[in-house]
Amino acid sequence: MNIRRVRQSDLSRIAEIFVFNNRINYFPIFKDAEYSFGELQVVTFIEQYLKKEDVVSNIYVYEDGVVKGFLQMAGREIYKLYVDVCFQNEGIGHQLIEFAIKNFQANQLWALEKNTKAIAFYQRHGFQMTGQKKFEEGTTEYIVELKRVKDCIDRQGM
Repeated sequence: MNIRRVRQSDLSRIAEIFVFNNRINYFPIFKDAEYSFGELQVVTFIEQYLKKEDVVSNIYVYEDGVVKGFLQMAGREIYKLYVDVCFQNEGIGHQLIEFAIKNFQANQLWALEKNTKAIAFYQRHGFQMTGQKKFEEGTTEYIVELKRVKDCIDRQGM
């Protein structure tokens, strides 16, 4: 498996993957050009987000000579999982989510309700929508909670 803990030298690549995925997947939903092409910049994302020790210590990258994706954990929650758009549909996301499940017993995540592609991906990996949703901070769009099917069944006592 080509997944390892993030290094300082990976931060610009992670920021690049995040920024471009965000623009491609979320700009069509939010239609906020000021944020997507103004506030959301690689350098700013590194300085304001990736330089925090509690963030960077929980990031893992998929790398096979080039960093192609990353995973950020928050306890057992998958907080971020992104694969560079140029390398999607190559099994990288699958490897990252399986890594999270195996190494962190990942059992929960939140996804943008209108990001049906991401929700379908997580459902293929054993997560199901719980019916819980809340507004994405600072927006009028909902994020929905997904949990591992096994954990939902265990919680219900079945």
